[in-house]
Amino acid sequence: MLFSSVLLSFVSTVGLAAVVTPRGPAPSSLEARAAAGDRLVFCHFMIGIVGDRTSAADYDDDMRRAKEAGIDAFALNIGVDGYTDQQLNYAYESAARNDMKVFISFDFNWYSPGNAAAVGSKIAQYASKPAQLLVNDRVFASSFAGDGLDVDAVRAAAGTDVFFVPNFHPGQGSLAAVDGAFNWMAWPNDGNNKAPKPGKSLSVADGDNAYLDWLGDKTYMAPISPWFFTHFGPEVSFSKNWVFPGGSLIFDRWNEVLQKGFPMVELITWNDYGESHYIGPLSSPHYDDGNSKWTNDMPHNGWLDLSKPFIAAYKNKDTSVDKYITDDQIIYWYRRTLGSLDCDATDTTAGRPANNDSGNYFQGRPDGWQTLEDAVYVVTLLTEPGTLTIASGDQVVEQEVPAGANLVKVPAAVGKQRFSLSRGGTVVLQDTSLMDISNVCPCGLYNFNAYVGTVPAGFNDPLGEHGLASLTIGLHVTTCSATPSLGTNPPTTATTTATASTTTAGPITTSTTSTTSTSSGTTSAPSPSKTTSEPTQPTSTSEPDLPCNGGTNADGETGNYAGLCSFACSYGYCPPGPCKCTSRGTPGTPPPPSGRDGCPLPGEGDGYKGLCSFACSHGYCPETACQYC
Repeated sequence: MLFSSVLLSFVSTVGLAAVVTPRGPAPSSLEARAAAGDRLVFCHFMIGIVGDRTSAADYDDDMRRAKEAGIDAFALNIGVDGYTDQQLNYAYESAARNDMKVFISFDFNWYSPGNAAAVGSKIAQYASKPAQLLVNDRVFASSFAGDGLDVDAVRAAAGTDVFFVPNFHPGQGSLAAVDGAFNWMAWPNDGNNKAPKPGKSLSVADGDNAYLDWLGDKTYMAPISPWFFTHFGPEVSFSKNWVFPGGSLIFDRWNEVLQKGFPMVELITWNDYGESHYIGPLSSPHYDDGNSKWTNDMPHNGWLDLSKPFIAAYKNKDTSVDKYITDDQIIYWYRRTLGSLDCDATDTTAGRPANNDSGNYFQGRPDGWQTLEDAVYVVTLLTEPGTLTIASGDQVVEQEVPAGANLVKVPAAVGKQRFSLSRGGTVVLQDTSLMDISNVCPCGLYNFNAYVGTVPAGFNDPLGEHGLASLTIGLHVTTCSATPSLGTNPPTTATTTATASTTTAGPITTSTTSTTSTSSGTTSAPSPSKTTSEPTQPTSTSEPDLPCNGGTNADGETGNYAGLCSFACSYGYCPPGPCKCTSRGTPGTPPPPSGRDGCPLPGEGDGYKGLCSFACSHGYCPETACQYC
């Protein structure tokens, strides 16, 4: 097939090194690796957004999926919400029965470095539970931030010699009492928590080196993350709007980790939907802090699939992932609109000031958007070489790819996105993505989140009702509703030919690929035949219940929420966790905007954020819980 020189210059293929003999005997069991403090794989899990879970069973699916991928333990990020202990107990119980481990990661957005006793006593509360991770036979704990914490006082309050690997920063505190440190900065950056800028560009490897130089012989826990995009506008009190460059980061970073052989790694994150770096399911139960505006219909499960063979190679001290690939799979991702699309007229941040005490709020396109390419990224995990064909809009690229893990990048174009793999002229894998690249602003927004798909297609993964609760709040269009619109994955079709691993479907051609899209960007296209031995039936989802129009504080939550929940729920905003809905129907029309935003009082938990922002902005700002900001 012939290609233009421009197109060819954009295509890049990255191959991994040939399979090598593992570097010495590698401990395979978690017990052996934990005893040695080596080759441990963790994943950050946000407890602050799962206050609506009602039993340990609500954690079982998360635990099973993480375990199956090779993750050793969840780092349970906690603040000081009233539901924290209930959710920790559920998580520890579920982990124990699913043969997973967990540990607490203290979020110092809410904990104070001056209150070491509170940190230590919380560790003591869970230290003896069966699912608690032990490293070197010591209770393990970590943090987000926390520089200046008195670690000796933490251990004294915990009553045990905690193996503590906090997110302290090089040069900002003493290393004397810690066992190591965790680096959160998993994305290329400018050294000031934003995307790289001319003359100010640090790679993730630069961060590794800074920590390694600082730590000496202490343990380094390295970060791995696929993406970063957040887009909270003035509809909430914690407005922020920026990106870090993602691109092929997760593939490149895993390859780098295999070469470097760090003793511990932490995936960021399982379920931080607000910053778009989730690798767990959208359907994992959580309440909506406003992130559904850019996460609805945007699954990331393929990134967990991609990570699985790399995790296995890392644990066995291999520098190549190739021999851990057991089945053919294509994993692809891209943004649903191109960077040139102008959404200023309807975006929630464009021309709309908001509280910017954090320095993280920017109007319009997210800060750093210029560092993102308009590209489709495709990783092939293959047992044998093959021919990969990618059709993005009316552009078709054909690339020979070897066995193993390889990356191919092509220009993104408006239209359908289709992928196929063939061998010897016979198509063995083929599918059309459920998400077009569109020239229409989704829900009126700048959405720089990634859509991640796989061939064969993965499971149907819609946001639940609670995960959609805040989708329409603050929107400036009326064409968007709080429902999943991607549709269910079409059924796969078992081949009827003599060879069960191939089909005879024709290759992708430009004549069957549309060049433009005028839809909202969410389609449910028929799927070509795929190479699976069993047909998979589509999963149906029920329509969400009627909107909430009345509520109060949730069971077990402080009565201080009662007034806020009563006010907000009556107008259709009833965040699970702090509130519970008591009636459903047509919500009332909220009072006109006051022009002032609200924030929780100092010391109050995350549950107040959205409620104070909503209530105060509509003229009700109870002084026992909120303040204008």
